[in-house]
Formats: sequence, C-alpha cells, structure tokens
Amino acid sequence: MAETPLVEMRHMSISFGGLHAVDDASIDLYRGEVVGLVGHNGAGKSCLIKMLSGAYRRDSGEILIDGQPVEINNPRDAKAQGIETIYQTLALADNIDAPSNLFLGREVLTPYGTMDDAAMESATRKVMGRLNPNFVKFKDPVMNLSGGQRQSVAIARALHFNAKILIMDEPTAALGPQETKQVADLIVQLKKEGLGIFLISHDLHDVFDLSDRVSVMKNGRMVGTVHTKDVTKDDVLGMIILGKMPGTAPDAVGEAAIAES
Repeated sequence: MAETPLVEMRHMSISFGGLHAVDDASIDLYRGEVVGLVGHNGAGKSCLIKMLSGAYRRDSGEILIDGQPVEINNPRDAKAQGIETIYQTLALADNIDAPSNLFLGREVLTPYGTMDDAAMESATRKVMGRLNPNFVKFKDPVMNLSGGQRQSVAIARALHFNAKILIMDEPTAALGPQETKQVADLIVQLKKEGLGIFLISHDLHDVFDLSDRVSVMKNGRMVGTVHTKDVTKDDVLGMIILGKMPGTAPDAVGEAAIAES
C-alpha cells in the first residue's frame, strides 16, 4: 500500500483582480522529505504556499493533511494542523534571548502570574538539544547570534509547538558558507525526525543540495515535479525558463534563453 502524503494541495487557484496568481496547481509532500519550490519572481510559488500557511484564502482547490481534507482559512488554522512558516526575516525579537523568543506571545507563567523563566529556558534547552546540540547562547539577545544560530531559534520555536510541516522561505539567503552548512545540517536533522519541508528558494544550488524533489512553477501554473537525483540544474533551469518538463524539445527562442542564462 502506497504511503499517504503528509500534505496534498490539489487544483489550487487564487486570483487578485483579473490576475490568476495560482491556476490549478497541485503539489504534495511526504514525511522526512524536502520539496524545493522554484520559479521566477511572480511564478506563483509564494502565493501557493501562502494558501497552505493560511496567509491567503484559496478561491478553489483542496488541501489534505495525512489524507484528510482540512480547511485552512487563516494562520491559526494552519498552526492547528502542525504547519509552521519560517520566513526569511525569521520574525525574531532581536533584543531578547532564545527562550523569550521561543515563547513570545505564548509565555509560561508561574502560579503567581509571573513569567516562569526557568521553565522556558529548560524547554528551550531540551528542543535545542534535539536540533542543535552545540548551541549554548541561551542568555544572549538573538541580535548577537549568527545567521545559522538565529535559524536554529526560529526552527526550535516551530518544533516546540509540534510542527510537522515546515515552510522555509529562502533559509540561506545572505548567509555565508559556514552558516549555510549549519542550516543544511538543521534540515537534515528535521528530515530524520520525520518532518516534511517545503523549501522556497531562488538558489538552485541550495535546492539541489537540500531537496529530494523540486517543483517548478511558471505564470501561476505547475510545470511539474522531478526528483533531484534524476535531473541536472540545467534541466530545472529549462523548466523555469520554458515551462516544459525535461526531454521536451525547446523552440529556438527557448534555447537562446537558456544559453543566455
């Protein structure tokens, strides 16, 4: 019996005015898998994922979690389904430490109504021990952390609140090689724990290094999904530019576009 996808988005569409931002797009994601979502600016990838995160309400289509249809009309609905989004900005409060960021807006209180700093730090140490055992800066404001460490804090916050599906938006943007490796190590650890990850990125090197499959969008439609082990970066670049699956003969204009890129 085939494994049930962790997430299925079927025939998703959304329009803004007369613009079809996403038009009949379908995508799925399995446990312990990273699916990269790529395409030019305006291809529809962010709009598609924002329907999963609850930031946008779909016009049509169906979302299934573990094979069951669900309604996701706002971010609260998404969180209730174990869906968390790690935005490029990370949405961290720079002037407070990791435990305070982990519980920001969901603080643990003592019986006297004061913040239970010890309990929050203990919980943070526990989840960071799973995710990044080398993390030790629990008392430092997160503004003093490296880019990779800040990603650790943002991901730990999602894990503590029982995320099973992560949406990562450009997770290595503006990071150096060492910090990029830290994020790659985090993603490997998340896969081992059985999470499913949608990775939105403009960097094909990142996509090939981190993803098991790649889904390509163009002009609001899904071009197709391929296994990274079965294709080259040029194949995926051709999908992005031409809007065709690998093996489909390009026209002369398409060949010129690929050569120029």
